[in-house]
Amino acid sequence: MTAPAAAAPAPAPEVTRRIGLSLGADLCWPIAYRAILERLEPRIPSADGMIRFQLEDVTIEPFDLQQKAKYDLVIDRLTHWYFPTREWIKKSVIMDGLYVFNNPWSIQSMEKHSTYCAMMRLGLPVPRTWLIPPKSYDPQDDLAVTLKRYARLFDLPAVAHDLGYPVFMKPYDGGGWRGVSRIEDDEALGAAYDESGKFVMHLQQGVEHDRFVRCIGLGPQTRAVLYDPGAPAHDRYTVERDHLDPADAGAIRDTTLTINAFFGWDFNSCEVLRSGNRWMPIDFANPCPDSQVTSLHYHFPWLIKANLRWSLFCAATRRKMPINLDWQPFFDVCRPGMSVGERVRACAAIADARFETDRFVEFCDTHLADLDDVADEFFGSEAAREAVHAKVASLYPDHEVEEFTERFFDRIQAARREEPPGAVPILAS
Repeated sequence: MTAPAAAAPAPAPEVTRRIGLSLGADLCWPIAYRAILERLEPRIPSADGMIRFQLEDVTIEPFDLQQKAKYDLVIDRLTHWYFPTREWIKKSVIMDGLYVFNNPWSIQSMEKHSTYCAMMRLGLPVPRTWLIPPKSYDPQDDLAVTLKRYARLFDLPAVAHDLGYPVFMKPYDGGGWRGVSRIEDDEALGAAYDESGKFVMHLQQGVEHDRFVRCIGLGPQTRAVLYDPGAPAHDRYTVERDHLDPADAGAIRDTTLTINAFFGWDFNSCEVLRSGNRWMPIDFANPCPDSQVTSLHYHFPWLIKANLRWSLFCAATRRKMPINLDWQPFFDVCRPGMSVGERVRACAAIADARFETDRFVEFCDTHLADLDDVADEFFGSEAAREAVHAKVASLYPDHEVEEFTERFFDRIQAARREEPPGAVPILAS
């Protein structure tokens, strides 16, 4: 008599991880992100059951401070300028354990001035920089008496001569190249200061350099792109490949990860200049980096895949949001007598630990092995071309829409040919 067949094991219960997209004028990257996620349909086993992902747009509306957030993770593109969303995110992090790209308190408080000071303390070769009081002020109580008692006349050309021309004048908290002036002499300095109006400005030493690189960091993933700030906006991210030797690529990756982990930024970009044998960071408080195909074109597929990997990892593992910024470990490992390279490598080791780099790579290898193939198929599709067209049509005059749609889509196809599935390691810079 045969034994009865064993009952089939019950299927694992489904567990949903909800990802919210907090968007402004974004068009192309959410379309690509959503389409690839739907095609990929990841199912990830966990102790709680089989994880699936649900994607939603975050809406703007009144909220009860005790109303529980329904998302496990939010990819945010508004906090740096739209305050109602910023305050909802802060509430949700504090009360509901929400994970968000990026830390809203750090975005609110860590302007370029503070980031310069912090990286100078770590010993990174940030160019010499002065802070200059504003040229004019909005009327306010006690302003006149305060300035009369404590403000001192100063010799602005003397500051510039101390730094040495050329110098750059830019807002201490600026972004997006707002108010940036390259200044060659005293006359131009006076004109730039007059035009700065009520902005608090930095005056920064110019750096002779032969390479300008912008490195995008998303979690422990980085991509170092040769950057041409003098080109039209659609050509600034160049398509030159293999422009860094391994040592330079490693130094830029370590610098970017150090900055991002230090300030609690999952997604940020870091600009560095090569001067002699040094890479000098000049602008690295950019925690809402350009994500549009009209700027990134060739590099756009990398960005979408990196965003998917990091967001799915954080949501699936319920990565804990680090609310507080713990800077002391970085300061402690930077001991007197260490070279810049030694300091950056020591800090990058802390960054890799904070980003759980080894665990992240294992997660991607185990659960997202098909992502490259799925993304490659999408970026060759008419749906991808339509996403490019939608963004171009929102920015360009009608007579240029088709020309630039084809230009950017052709660059994506070049990236598909030159970086086929599996060709670029997850942590490659």
